[in-house]
Formats: sequence, C-alpha cells, structure tokens
Amino acid sequence: MTINLDTGFIVALLSLLAGVLILIVPRLLNYIVAFYLILVGLSGLLAYF
Repeated sequence: MTINLDTGFIVALLSLLAGVLILIVPRLLNYIVAFYLILVGLSGLLAYF
C-alpha cells in the first residue's frame, strides 16, 4: 500500500487540523494562521526549485 502525499492533500489536511484547533482553543488563532501561511508559502516556493 503506497500513500501519495501531494501538496494539495497536505494543505487540506493542515487546514482541517487548524480549523479544529481554532474551535477548541481560540487563543491559538494567531499562531495557527502564521504557521499555516508559512507552510503554504514554503510549499509554493519549493515548486519553483
């Protein structure tokens, strides 16, 4: 069984996890958004290298 992890799947999974964490602990919103934006930016830049 091989699992293919492409960027779209990882971003969707992170979005789902971030949404659940924000619902549970609203104070984490700033950190989750910052972490998410950094990961999306890095994954976008890695496509060019």
